[in-house]
Amino acid sequence: MKAIVVGCGRVGSAVAKKLTKVGWDVTAIDENEEALARLGEHWSGGFVVGHGMDVNVLREAGIAEADAVVVATNGDNTNIVVGQVAQKRFGIECTVVRILDPARAELYSTLGLRTVSPTSTAIEVLTEAARACEVVTTEVTT
Repeated sequence: MKAIVVGCGRVGSAVAKKLTKVGWDVTAIDENEEALARLGEHWSGGFVVGHGMDVNVLREAGIAEADAVVVATNGDNTNIVVGQVAQKRFGIECTVVRILDPARAELYSTLGLRTVSPTSTAIEVLTEAARACEVVTTEVTT
């Protein structure tokens, strides 16, 4: 399996390393060459310096042969555009896009883009953690 990971920050680099660890052929894309350091000195995958919205950069990374594209830059707009390009122009069905804004993540999900919203996840987890305190407090006071 071949994956392209666009954005090599904390999230993108971790995804790239995990996919490589389970045997995927991974190429990461980032605008900053220094981001390669996040992948570690034993990185066996590819790395392309450039912007994920640049079709030539995507081609250089091997998008024509990719089975999956993960887009995790620090900008929702960039992630949405790159995800749509990967999905619509290159026909990558497994395109997963990080979108911080929960409303936008939901909208683009209904339009067929696989979205992950860490903000929505945090809201759910924090709410459930707070509600778990309610149970403990109720048990202690009764």
